[in-house]
Amino acid sequence: MSDTGEATGLADLLRARIRDVPDYPEPGVMFKDITPLLADPVAFAALTEALAETTTRLGATKVLGLEARGFILGAPVAVRAGLGFVPVRKAGKLPGATLTQRYDLEYGSAEIEVHAEDLAPDDRVMVIDDVLATGGTAEASLRLVGRTGARVVGVAVLMELGFLGGRARLAGSLDGAPLEALVTV
Repeated sequence: MSDTGEATGLADLLRARIRDVPDYPEPGVMFKDITPLLADPVAFAALTEALAETTTRLGATKVLGLEARGFILGAPVAVRAGLGFVPVRKAGKLPGATLTQRYDLEYGSAEIEVHAEDLAPDDRVMVIDDVLATGGTAEASLRLVGRTGARVVGVAVLMELGFLGGRARLAGSLDGAPLEALVTV
């Protein structure tokens, strides 16, 4: 969004529909539940429009959504922007030839993958997810895109949990592409 007033109004609308759930999934955690936002057609449409505008402005040719809520946000953004959608799944969920990227979690590791043929070197990719927390999954997705030869033109999230340091973690992996968060907590 280019206008500061519009951006503030959108952030307020979105923030009002994100519910805090204390002590979930474990004691001491304040979970940010976006399901009330998804259930509100006005807020969901405004979110989709804002992300689609960013995607178009950055010249993306494909939208990449991270499992699972990145699918919910990224698919309608791709439709609205007139682009293809590429899901990044947890390992073992995609049939056929895939590229896999392993990454570290706080306790252990995980793997994500994408179909090997879904991205080409001439693709300009917009990565979309619901939340940027520690940045591990987003960083792994940037590595996956790089391995296909495609170029990331931006990363956009509904909400950034700034206190978890995800932005700093991604700084070296973005290669000049912007990271945009509609709401920062």
